Amino acid sequence: MPDRDERVDERRALDAFTKLMRASHTVAGALARSLAIENNLTRTQLGVLEALLHLGPLTPGELARKVFRSEANLTTVLDNLERDGLIVRVPRPEDRRSRTIQLTGEGRALTESVFPDHAARIRRVMGVLSADEQTQLAALCRKLGVAAAG
Repeated sequence: MPDRDERVDERRALDAFTKLMRASHTVAGALARSLAIENNLTRTQLGVLEALLHLGPLTPGELARKVFRSEANLTTVLDNLERDGLIVRVPRPEDRRSRTIQLTGEGRALTESVFPDHAARIRRVMGVLSADEQTQLAALCRKLGVAAAG
């Protein structure tokens, strides 16, 4: 049976974890609602479009890592973006089994019009924290993520 100090440590860790997850879920949900209502996009769809806009053509595996999704989950997202004319899958000359994902002109135009408003919403949500608190939060999240990754 854990001693008193271990129970206190466990309670504090669980409390911090719960608050981190609730805040993350609430903020992400609020941003997702505005994306869906105003632009008919999901968070993951915008993440893919934004990654392609800023990084250029990427493979599905590279995109999956950038938007924190599995390749299997990303396939449906890419299918829908392609259906809507926002991306194209281009065969790679060095490996015909592999594809590179690229923005279409329509995809580029949509992303360039949607992303500034989305970034402004994020800035407003994060504005409840001071600049120093935002920097501190970013550093703490990075530290936690690196430690959890092993």
